Amino acid sequence: MSEASQRPVALIIDDEVSICQTLAGIFSDEGWTAGYAISGHEGIQAFKKSTPDLVLLDVWMPGMDGIETLQRIKQLRDDIPVVIMSGHGTIDTAVKCTKLGAYDFLEKPLSMEKLLPMIDHAVQFRARRASGRGTDDSAGTASVFVTDSSVSVRRGVETAFRGVAAATEAIRRTIATVAPRNSWVLITGENGTGKEVVARCVHTGSPRATKSFVAVNCAAIPEELIESELFGHAKGAYTGAFAEKKGKFELAHGGTLFLDEIGDMSLRTQAKILRILQEQKFERLGDNKTLEVDVRVVAATNKDLAAEMKAGRFREDLFHRLNVIPVYVPPLRERREDIPYLADFFLEQLSFELKEPRKQLTDEAFEVLMHYPWPGNVRELKNLLERLCIVVFGQEIDVVDLPGSMVRHVESEVPGALLSGTPAVVASASLRQAKSDFERQFVLERLNENQWNISKTAEAIGIERSHLHKKLKTWGVDMKKVKMES
Repeated sequence: MSEASQRPVALIIDDEVSICQTLAGIFSDEGWTAGYAISGHEGIQAFKKSTPDLVLLDVWMPGMDGIETLQRIKQLRDDIPVVIMSGHGTIDTAVKCTKLGAYDFLEKPLSMEKLLPMIDHAVQFRARRASGRGTDDSAGTASVFVTDSSVSVRRGVETAFRGVAAATEAIRRTIATVAPRNSWVLITGENGTGKEVVARCVHTGSPRATKSFVAVNCAAIPEELIESELFGHAKGAYTGAFAEKKGKFELAHGGTLFLDEIGDMSLRTQAKILRILQEQKFERLGDNKTLEVDVRVVAATNKDLAAEMKAGRFREDLFHRLNVIPVYVPPLRERREDIPYLADFFLEQLSFELKEPRKQLTDEAFEVLMHYPWPGNVRELKNLLERLCIVVFGQEIDVVDLPGSMVRHVESEVPGALLSGTPAVVASASLRQAKSDFERQFVLERLNENQWNISKTAEAIGIERSHLHKKLKTWGVDMKKVKMES
């Protein structure tokens, strides 16, 4: 048998030829034979012609997208590992692909630190399958998919909460720790900070992920209807109740019930909620039949519940029942380091949704975003960028395109900001470069705070020690020289 015939085979399916060629070169350097296709239809034909050992598949492609292509591949050969690639990664996409049998999920732009270990795992998978162990129920394909599916879900959680701020890293770590348990979670923070994103991450990373995630906005339901919404009602329970209706608790059975803005519930409803939370039993309105439910409750509020309890507007016993795992999501103005990452993600996502070339922020416009206090937080940032992507002609978003009130506020609060800015922003030629500059500045500041202790800093910012070493090497930071100068 020739050496070429023994080389594992990779099939890359992506509508961007440059990505296909780059990946093919990487696989070749790693001892693989690699081919590529630039559409889902071409990929299926290539797969049928020569069954590969591994498939790298882009999600967003014209015509047959990656989801449909994945389903077709799994119908042809369920045992071939398929790695999903996406530049618009969300936790929902990761989970959907995982449920369809994806082996792993990688976010674009692809990182060699994630790609190469994935190739190694695929080689091990191929070896197990070739030796016959890959078809054994106890140690084969099923166990491999279960293991890597959990990895994909965790990566999806990391993707959903973007940024490098210490608070953001802390939230990700909390989600990763809490999600697999069944503990109840109370999320606090201002409007627009991403409380529901945290709740969905907790649900998706839990054993309840295949069941329902039911969200209830307690502030949006009229007082006279909230009991019917939560507990359901029997036919004829009140005027207008023409049919039996299941409540949110019943719909969330086996899954997660997200009670948003729980601080806006009346004391009367709070009392009923507390009893149900304690007993996991309730009756529909107008019905004497007792129903039992199994729900995990995740609650959220933008109010200071300690002040609400002191004022007699929120029950202390309900607070302690919900506050098993507290998660505080800080406002965007307290984690400005995340703005480049969030803006980068939203612009990429909007480019796909609007089916238009991606727009770029000029350095001056980016400086305004960095200095603005964002009273509406992440939601305000996303909405602003969406509006600008729609109304701005051309590829660049400049200061003149931003709301005048925003620019005036920055000029008044931060004199000279548009001229001086921060060194990282002024030196950056693009948003991607700005993000890299801010990351470097952030890491070096944390190192200085920790007396240039690598282990302590890596733990503080939530990354592996080896990963931090690689970043410093990439940036050309000589730790021995820095320590001597400091």
